[in-house]
Amino acid sequence: MSTWTKKLTTEQQKETERQMTMYLAGAHEVIPAADLKEKVARSVIEGKPLKIKLGLDPSAPDVHLGHTVVLNKMREFQDNGHTIQLIIGDFTGKIGDPTGKSVARKQLTDEEVKANAKTYFEQFGKVIDMDKVELYYNSKWLAELNFEDVINMAGKITVARLLERDDFEQRMADQKPISLHEFFYPLMQGYDSVELESDVELGGTDQQFNILMGRHFQEKFGKEKQVAMLMPLLEGLDGVEKMSKSKNNYIGIDESPDEMFGKAMSIPDELMIKYFTLVTDLTPEAVRATGALHPRDAKMALGRAIVTLYHDAEAAKQAEQQFISVFRERNAPDEIPNVKWDGPAEITVTDLLVSLSFLPSKSEARRMVANRGVKIDGITVEDPRLQVIVADGMVVQVGKRKFARLEM
Repeated sequence: MSTWTKKLTTEQQKETERQMTMYLAGAHEVIPAADLKEKVARSVIEGKPLKIKLGLDPSAPDVHLGHTVVLNKMREFQDNGHTIQLIIGDFTGKIGDPTGKSVARKQLTDEEVKANAKTYFEQFGKVIDMDKVELYYNSKWLAELNFEDVINMAGKITVARLLERDDFEQRMADQKPISLHEFFYPLMQGYDSVELESDVELGGTDQQFNILMGRHFQEKFGKEKQVAMLMPLLEGLDGVEKMSKSKNNYIGIDESPDEMFGKAMSIPDELMIKYFTLVTDLTPEAVRATGALHPRDAKMALGRAIVTLYHDAEAAKQAEQQFISVFRERNAPDEIPNVKWDGPAEITVTDLLVSLSFLPSKSEARRMVANRGVKIDGITVEDPRLQVIVADGMVVQVGKRKFARLEM
């Protein structure tokens, strides 16, 4: 790559450094960072936007804060005038990304892919300007490849290289099957970058193998190599596992202000700075300032910032007041959802909690009772074997945020 940084004027150098500081903030790794700086410098000199790629296989369309870590970084590029290439893997999605999977993924139908993609578009619009996004479906070029093209593509990568990825290596060690079609997933994702001549590809750290495959294939096809920008994976509300809806440790960007704020207040103290950095629009200086706050006050500030982003400042203020009313003053919320009860008139408390879908199993219901996390009409339940006489208007509370008023 040409040494564009040596051609910068003083003002162009300031602009290049400004953008680089913004892009590197919060990133886990940029491979290689020197190439990114050269690309930014060229863009500043020529006034030509960079092409920033994000590939999606829409297998789980509910967007949560974990997804926004990458989207927020894309918005920074977009705000600086660069072009966002959003690729919907309607072709690759039929295979399924094997990343982090111990077995082959279920292959999606065309209808499932399109329905999930529509949901993505609606939710992504809360973070990036979808009117300025270049949208692609990779079936446009992948479906047109003939068998000779596929053989040619496969000849540009070794089996040993493919087996380097942790998922395949572990499945081999565990003597679990790997279908041949799964090897083609990273090849096809890499070919997307060849087709679109992407300058930068964004993704989480778990996507490193796939993103570097794009860089590898661009070189093999005589294209300028893209830069891999890897963003940290965001731990969920449990502070341990990656944020995931399946693990029920997530904050969804479509959730109500009260739910968002309440969940933010349960984020572990040690993750506060990471959340402020990755999922809010606070400046680095403002994020550093939160470190001096009491953990409770920092969480309040985080809750306000998150709700403001996905709703508005007034909703954030009301959610904060609601939280203070319910949990600091131990009052019930102003609006408790009514639930029609058509079950038995007498039921064990564990069966009641499962029937109301407050908890997924009786064992978890028993643990919640044992932890003194269940109240009926404001009275803490201490015996998981308690027989509850269901009455019209009875209020059931689980934890700090789940309430229901039963209607007979």
